[in-house]
This record gives sequence, C-alpha cells and structure tokens, in this order.
Amino acid sequence: MTIQAHAKVNLVLRVREKRTDGFHNIETLMVPISLADEIRLELTEGSGIELSCDQPDLPVGPANLVWKAVEAFKAHTGLQFGVRLDLKKRIPHGAGLGGGSSDAAAVLVALNAQLGAGLLESKLEEIAASLGSDIPFFIRSRPAWCHGRGEDLRPAPTLPETRLLLVKPPFPVSTAWAYKNWRPSESEISPGAATQHLHGFEPISSLETARKCTLTPSFPSFLEARDGKLINDLETPVFTKHLLLPTLKAWLQAQPEVAAALMSGSGSTLFAVLKSPPLKEHRRPACGEPKNPMQPASDPTQTGEIDPSGDLPARLKERFGPTMWTAWVRFKDLPK
Repeated sequence: MTIQAHAKVNLVLRVREKRTDGFHNIETLMVPISLADEIRLELTEGSGIELSCDQPDLPVGPANLVWKAVEAFKAHTGLQFGVRLDLKKRIPHGAGLGGGSSDAAAVLVALNAQLGAGLLESKLEEIAASLGSDIPFFIRSRPAWCHGRGEDLRPAPTLPETRLLLVKPPFPVSTAWAYKNWRPSESEISPGAATQHLHGFEPISSLETARKCTLTPSFPSFLEARDGKLINDLETPVFTKHLLLPTLKAWLQAQPEVAAALMSGSGSTLFAVLKSPPLKEHRRPACGEPKNPMQPASDPTQTGEIDPSGDLPARLKERFGPTMWTAWVRFKDLPK
C-alpha cells in the first residue's frame, strides 16, 4: 500500500516553563497541509525491516523514525512481521514542518490497518508519544491545539480554504538547539513578530477564547490571543542566530499579496499566508513538489497544487537567491 504523510505548520507556538524531564511545556496550534511524503509499505515474510529512501543524507536504519515506529508497534502489540518501506521525501529535513514525525505516524496508522491490530487512535497516539513530542498530532492529522510537550491534543476548528507559500533557506535548524536557547523573557515579544491582523477577524481577548473560536470563511489563519496575532516564540533564538530569517520574514510581510508571515515550528521554513481571492487550482491533485525537495523547481508553479497566478516565488528568488526552496500549499483536505 502507498500512504501519504502530510506536513504541518504552526499558526501559534507559545513556549512555557521547562519541565523536570528536560522538555518545555508548549501551547501550539498545528494544522496539516497538502505537502506530503509518500511511503510505500509492503508486509514481508519473517520479522525484518527494510527501509529505503530517495534522500541519501537520511538514515535508513534504526536511527530513522520510520524504523523506530515499526519497532514500537511490534513492542506494543506483540505482533511479529516483516516489512519493506520505501520513503519518497517531499518535505524538507530540518524545516519545522514535521516531516519525520509525520512519516512515523503514517506508518503506525498503516500497520494498524494492514495487520488488523484494531488499536484505537488514542492507543496509536500513546505509542507515537513514546517516539517524539509532535508525532501524536499526525495520527489523526487534523487541526489541533497541542499542550504539554506536544502530546496532549485538543481538537481545533476546521480552517477555511487557504493558500500558503512555504519558503525554506538552504540550511536546517535543530529543534533541540532552538528550545535550549529560548529564554522565558522571549515569550513576550519575538523579533519581527509584530501584530499581524488578518482581514475578517477581531482580536481575541484570551487564549481560551481563541481555542473555542469559530473561524469565518474570509480567512487565512487562526489568531492567537493578545492583539490577535500569529506568533512563534522560537523566532527569537532562531532569528538571532540566522539573520537571514527576520529579513526574509519582513520581505514577505511587505509583499502586496501576503496577509501574514511566520516561522513554522523551530524553522527554518517560513510560511506566507496569501490574501483572497483564492488562487486558481490545477486539475491534477498531486502535490507536484520536486523529487528532491532541496532542489528548487525552475518553475514556481511546479512546487504545489495551485497556480499562484503571480510571480511571488520568482521575486523572492531574485531577491534572496535561487537556493531558496519554495512550495505552494493549502490546508489539508479533511474527511467530511
């Protein structure tokens, strides 16, 4: 069987106190997007694991989260089986888009279905939490507020149709480094994180109100409390080290077709929220990202599901260079 492992963006990411286990408590609104890795999964004789990947710089042994997911599934179910997995990467590594975590969750869900194990989603989320903080989110892959270290999930409202431009510079950011270098005082104001009001929304007076808010169809994102702004607390340490990122974010915010811009997760990807009207869709449903996500497409319309009807990626690459990876995406379609 072939499965899709969707990426995510963080529309809100607040870092709270450090826990006794070394992690930080967080409050984040994560939303799945249309960009996805593709995994071919085949059950085999015996009990071995075979993993291949089209990205030569990624491990294909026990260090890979997909491999760890198979081992965790075996340990929790007691089932013995062999499996062959072929991973085609579309989600860049070290990008703050959750690619590895999504791959692991997709494999857990697929094994549960293929082997008829009958595990509830809550049990799969428990297994996922043993592998990584944000992996439980990808089990259901629906908009959710994530708390604790990221494993405590609360459903969020479905978001309206929205187009986003993903932009990743040619360098990754370590999640562990970003959290290690965050300081409590940095949860108030991040550089470049000025209030971003979006058309059709009123400021939200409290985080609890934000969680319960029903989105209007006029758009393009979900607002965090306190002046109704998109915010990511990890921008402060990451922007301090990687000076290109605040410059890139400010440039995106200044473009006439952009409603807001923010870093996703620990970076290095930024996403720009496009203003209405909606953009023209291609007939083909496939994501269409380049086979190697670190090799930018020469034609910006090749990197996503939509025709941007504009030259934003071209202008961006003219300003910042051709090594900037871009992808047009939208919020992931959810089952009715």
